[in-house]
Amino acid sequence: MVVFAKVFLVSLSMLSLFYFTGSNTPVKKNNATSESEDKTHWQNNLIRLKHLNDSTEGSYVENGSLFIERWDTLAQPKFWKTVMLMSADSCIVNVARNRHVLKKMSIDEWDSQSDTEKDDLKAALREEFGYPEDEKIYMTTGKADFYNFEAVLPSISKGVTVFKEEDVDPWYAQAILLIESPGKLAKSNVGAYGPFQLMPGVARTHGLRVDKYVDERKDFVRSAQGASSLIAKTCLPHARRILEEQGLTYNETDLWFRLFVLHVYHAGAYNVESVIKVIKPTEGSGQLIQDMWQTSAAKFKNASQNYSQLALAGLMILEELLMENCDYVVISE
Repeated sequence: MVVFAKVFLVSLSMLSLFYFTGSNTPVKKNNATSESEDKTHWQNNLIRLKHLNDSTEGSYVENGSLFIERWDTLAQPKFWKTVMLMSADSCIVNVARNRHVLKKMSIDEWDSQSDTEKDDLKAALREEFGYPEDEKIYMTTGKADFYNFEAVLPSISKGVTVFKEEDVDPWYAQAILLIESPGKLAKSNVGAYGPFQLMPGVARTHGLRVDKYVDERKDFVRSAQGASSLIAKTCLPHARRILEEQGLTYNETDLWFRLFVLHVYHAGAYNVESVIKVIKPTEGSGQLIQDMWQTSAAKFKNASQNYSQLALAGLMILEELLMENCDYVVISE
């Protein structure tokens, strides 16, 4: 049965209080927990939104835990949210370790300085804000030209549907599409391509045709099917194994676990396993993800540390976009 409810000026995070029974109840994963139980659990997170003024509908995954667990208050996601919405002619001078914003300026102003002047500016900012002389300071440009979130909204809904049809948690479709090629079809400098940024060999392994005549990575549905297969057959099994080898319990729809799987998707199991061996966590939690933001090992370095931060920032922006016009009918199946 479909239930309709008119929502006015209410964030989607609040909708979880009304429409998702048990989705935030801690359920510890163990060998007795069946895959069907995990599937039922993520199904409780699915919502459909229909705009009252037209026929547009979309399927999305509820983001209540993002706010309930206060991920949205952390400096790193807030920093990347700012960067994602900031024009490419602007930049932020920031502390690499904690993404503390020290100064905002135009790119022209930054580029007009010599290398010595840039070093002097960083030194002055370290002194002003009480950081040691060896504290790493970055300049990060605005990335609004790349992160076209409004354009990606229809793709998110489509990706969620494909992942659901493949019996794979559609939260991953939503998060990956927000990070990788939002609203555009782009090829990375290492050869990843398509809306889910699959490498050629990975795409072939998971059933896609990629050769000099045909590249199915550019087809949205085939790319989504390949990504869902990668999550189900590679990323999730390795994430479970790595955590279980450390004696850590988990719930597969906990936000921290999903972020952990995203790191496997981006960096590969070996690199994630390497950084976990350095951290030596005693429990699975959000703190583990935050520790990964500060820890390097093997090829798990800056880009890998940033990946789940970008996911969180993208989800925060998605929430705001969906609520820009608040007159929605929420359809709960």
